[in-house]
Amino acid sequence: MRTDMFQQTLNDLNGSSADVEASALISTDGLMIASALPIGIDEDRVGAMSAALLSLGDRAGAELARGSTDRVLIQGEKGYVIMTSAGDEAVLTVLAKQNAKLGLLFLDIKRAAEALGKLL
Repeated sequence: MRTDMFQQTLNDLNGSSADVEASALISTDGLMIASALPIGIDEDRVGAMSAALLSLGDRAGAELARGSTDRVLIQGEKGYVIMTSAGDEAVLTVLAKQNAKLGLLFLDIKRAAEALGKLL
């Protein structure tokens, strides 16, 4: 039942904006909890990379005296990858379009991460 709630939250996030292409909830160990990823994307690889990148971002923020990390953002020529904590035990990863309105997207991601964090 909780898995269904995770999945519904991801589906709601994906439907909240045309800018969101995909999303996934991943444990801090890199294991996929729930996903709304397109066919052809390796969930195991996404899980491992997301957990590692968020952990590295946290460490870089601390080492460089920037405080706690809100999100890690990767901007590529075809769009964005945005990772944020969902509670203490998970990472929410979102794939967004190149022309995404980041302010609105960050708000939607924050709300989804808070909801998922409460479910964990």
